[in-house]
Amino acid sequence: MVLTLMSVPCVGADQYKIGVVDPNRVVELSPQYEAAGKALQVEVEERERNLRQQQEQITILQRKLERDSALMSESEMQRLQNDIRSRTRKLKYAQDEFQEDVALRQNELRTKLAKQVREVVVELAKEQGIDLVITEGLVYYSPRMDISDLVIERLKRDSSNK
Repeated sequence: MVLTLMSVPCVGADQYKIGVVDPNRVVELSPQYEAAGKALQVEVEERERNLRQQQEQITILQRKLERDSALMSESEMQRLQNDIRSRTRKLKYAQDEFQEDVALRQNELRTKLAKQVREVVVELAKEQGIDLVITEGLVYYSPRMDISDLVIERLKRDSSNK
């Protein structure tokens, strides 16, 4: 249906100029995506290291309990078991919170990048005199209609200007 409408000129108007953007390719090849990924990785590494240290401390305490339980009094053994349980609960909570925070941060970065891409697409469409830009859910389009490379180049230019 859309193809039929595109090929029929309107009264008093030239044919429409249409562009296609592959959002996945634009995002994956943009320097902003790479920079966001690196920034997220830096944020994540410190918390992962902290979680690993907590797990290692629990493992050390568990080994101590296994190794020394025969030599411990009942109250010492109970105190160590409670400490292990408490640390394990805190670690589980911290891991869950970490996963939620990473997902939230990824979503924030994706939203920010999508906004940048949308702004560049609108800017390019206006500069190139493109009447309609289509994205996602396409069955076929001619490569000559694809403006993804132009969007990527503009994102690279914008990235280097900052």
